[in-house]
Amino acid sequence: MEIFDFLAQNIDLLVKLTIEHISLVAVAVGLATLTGVPIGIAITQNERVANVVLYIASVIITIPSIALFGLMIPVLSGIGHGIGYLPAVIAVLLYSQLPIIRNTYTAINNVNPALREAARGIGMAPLQRLRMVEIPLAIPVIMAGVRTAVVMNIGVMAIAAYIGAGGLGVLISRGISQSDPRQLIAGAIAVSVLAIIADYALLWLQKRLTPKGLEAA
Repeated sequence: MEIFDFLAQNIDLLVKLTIEHISLVAVAVGLATLTGVPIGIAITQNERVANVVLYIASVIITIPSIALFGLMIPVLSGIGHGIGYLPAVIAVLLYSQLPIIRNTYTAINNVNPALREAARGIGMAPLQRLRMVEIPLAIPVIMAGVRTAVVMNIGVMAIAAYIGAGGLGVLISRGISQSDPRQLIAGAIAVSVLAIIADYALLWLQKRLTPKGLEAA
């Protein structure tokens, strides 16, 4: 009951922190999608380059989140943004690259060769094939990578409160520092609920973007 009382008494703070959290994750994963999808498409042209890129992305994701946020401090201090919004966004952007690049690479590589040949046969240029055939067919797998990145990094972004980025991690950090289990549990529940809602929202978007014929199959 104490948790519900705390939430009821601090609903304005909870809404504010939730909006901050959504904003941070949306910007970071949005930028990661804008960079990761083209990278994933580009590396399908060279398997050796693909292996190097995927290896680098795999190494980045193994770095503990608190360590990566810490590394951002000296790197960005020179431009006056060692803590706060910018390092949090950059760190989560880096964490988001692996699922997005890997899923895009896998999806484009697994497009049925017969469909590519059919597109060539009707005179489509490479960019036309990519835009009109390959990407539409790859959307479900690409979106699955985006969903993975979003859900994973909603949790990672909670750690960004320790470098002053804000978000729902503020409740968790305050709960730990003040030995207040109400704030700690409220923050943890809010992060979990937000991740579940985001996953279902992106699943709905994935179904909307999937070509009707492919969805039926």
